[in-house]
Amino acid sequence: MRVTGRLHLGHYHGVLKNWVMLQEKCDSFYFVADWHALTTHYEEPGVMERNVWEMVIDWLASGVDPTKATLFIQS
Repeated sequence: MRVTGRLHLGHYHGVLKNWVMLQEKCDSFYFVADWHALTTHYEEPGVMERNVWEMVIDWLASGVDPTKATLFIQS
């Protein structure tokens, strides 16, 4: 999933609830696609780092389980 800012209901209904279901059925690998987002806020790397952590926290809060799925950062 691309890091562009705060997650919203569209992310949950379009992606995250499917990820939660899929992690129960198969090997799952989910990554933070921050490479694309490096074109914004490149002068403030702290913004990107904060957005990455906030997104991963939202994934965990949505039910993505790092003991059942592999999570990694693209860059």
